[in-house]
Amino acid sequence: MTSGTQAEALSGHTAWARNLASPIRDFLATESGGAAMMLAAVIVALVWANVAGGSYNSLWTTHLSIALGGGRLSTDLRHWVNEGLMTFFFLVVGLEAKRELDLGELRERSRVAVPVLAAFGGVTVPVVIFLAFNAGGPGGHGWGAAMSTDTAFALGVLALVAPRSATRLRVFLLTLAVVDDMVALVVIATVYASHIRAAPLLVALALFVALLALRFAPASWRWQPATGLGIAIWVALFKSGIDPVVAGLVVGMVTSAYPPARSDLERVTELARSFREQPTPELARSAQQSVASAISANDRMQYRLHPWTSYVIVPLFALANAGIHITGNLLSDAISSPITLGIFFGYVFGKPIGICAASWLGTRSWLGGTRPVISPPVLFAGGCVAGIGFTVSVLISSLAFSGEHLAEAKLGVLAAAAGATLTSWLAVRAIRRIPDSLRARQIAATAEDLLDLAADVDPEHDHIRGSDAALVTLVEYGDYECPYCGQAERVIRELLGSFGKELRYVWRHLPLNDVHLFAQMAAEAAEAAAAQGRFWDMHDRLLDNQDKLRIPDLVEHARALGLDVERFEGELRGRDYAPLIAEDVASADESAVAGTPTFFINGRRHYGAYDSQTLTAAVKAAQTRAGQLARASVAAQVV
Repeated sequence: MTSGTQAEALSGHTAWARNLASPIRDFLATESGGAAMMLAAVIVALVWANVAGGSYNSLWTTHLSIALGGGRLSTDLRHWVNEGLMTFFFLVVGLEAKRELDLGELRERSRVAVPVLAAFGGVTVPVVIFLAFNAGGPGGHGWGAAMSTDTAFALGVLALVAPRSATRLRVFLLTLAVVDDMVALVVIATVYASHIRAAPLLVALALFVALLALRFAPASWRWQPATGLGIAIWVALFKSGIDPVVAGLVVGMVTSAYPPARSDLERVTELARSFREQPTPELARSAQQSVASAISANDRMQYRLHPWTSYVIVPLFALANAGIHITGNLLSDAISSPITLGIFFGYVFGKPIGICAASWLGTRSWLGGTRPVISPPVLFAGGCVAGIGFTVSVLISSLAFSGEHLAEAKLGVLAAAAGATLTSWLAVRAIRRIPDSLRARQIAATAEDLLDLAADVDPEHDHIRGSDAALVTLVEYGDYECPYCGQAERVIRELLGSFGKELRYVWRHLPLNDVHLFAQMAAEAAEAAAAQGRFWDMHDRLLDNQDKLRIPDLVEHARALGLDVERFEGELRGRDYAPLIAEDVASADESAVAGTPTFFINGRRHYGAYDSQTLTAAVKAAQTRAGQLARASVAAQVV
């Protein structure tokens, strides 16, 4: 198998643990490409507006109407993008935030407070700066254009300027951006909404209550009515005069995420087998519904929508709104325009100042604050990245301004995005120049990692390769018949060779008995070999011969390894080690492990691919952090 083919194989997730929705790491990987697409769309829009401005304006001001009976929805193409398609963008943002609240870094609720405070600080200070330039002037009403971070652009730029940045910073930014967006959408709905109609707004609220009530309905038919209610909420908000993109964020934030349960996956297998035996429409529908209900609606929606929002919808928004006909007069006016300057300085300087100041307050013990999740230099870099405002800023600018003032506002938004990108790049470079000893102390002062592995490594029970003094421990839940485990084993051996004493590897059994008929007995054979001091020899042999796991094959493996075959066969037939396997399976359930292979690195679940490059990068990151914490601990003892 070539390296490229191997990497492709190892990026395909396990039979039941395919991550149908991207957790935070995959979310940000998509955002880096989405940011590049958005930047390309901005450039195309600027060129188009200045080379053929007539056709640009003519296209986006073309009206499109949808009529059904006496009802009618009518607006121009630009507003269909801004108020229609962008609803899906805010939906994905809400879904990812909810996933972090349910399963990720924010499941410890005390960690939510600081990014929420930071979001309010990052909103307030830019608005104050904008008003300092515009209070009492014609641009004062547009203060909302200086407040909101562009989630897609900011996370994308972060992935570009700091590709190895910690997940903590990314989650912090995501949480901040979601709160930021919620505040912005409330401002849009109240300050910039005109002629609010009470009746459609009350209808939207009633429909939202009905959507919440659906969580008590059977999962098998919940999807269709939820989709209909979501569309109805959007239409009602559209008719009420409130920007309907609010619907996307709110629906995303109430859509729960949960890991697939092994019992549900085993039910899927049973139904699939029944359908294979009797391929009837009824059984096909049952199997399909069972597969869908095993994966949370949050995951399914992200899997379907996230690529579309990152690669199509947000770039289309940029194409529809970034086209400014730039003239010499416009540039000269913008340089001294309080609107342009207020937006630029509000974002580039106000955002990092507001975020850092509010975060500092939120971590003060005399205010009941918690330990910071990220260190001060990293927080400042995150504040700089948060100074990238595009999507909501342009959206509010189009509501608050018109004509030359709108062009000046858009120039300010584009200039601020460029300035914030530059300052964030400089901040990341500066962080890399901080002495290791100082960085270690800064990291040691942050909150401890939240661990996903429920059962600690126990040398008395677990099978371990490597030194107990290793900085990094890699735990794998595996199945000897699982082909993905067989492929991953080559990567594990490579890692052990590369990291040497710095890596400790632990194997735990998780036989998927519903799909692998011989996995349970193979696991018991490995334990029988362990009783004779030869676990790892049997382990390697089983993974190298995954097509030979029947009892006669297992006995031959024992004979080839020079084991006491009579004892081995007796223990195997007596099922002596089934309880040990059950203990590993129970620990897997406690850690929400549903498929194989599943990896934990220093107690944190590893998401995504498990090829050599990806796992090496993850182990190196864990090694760096563990080393910094160890150095900080030694320094503290010396002091």
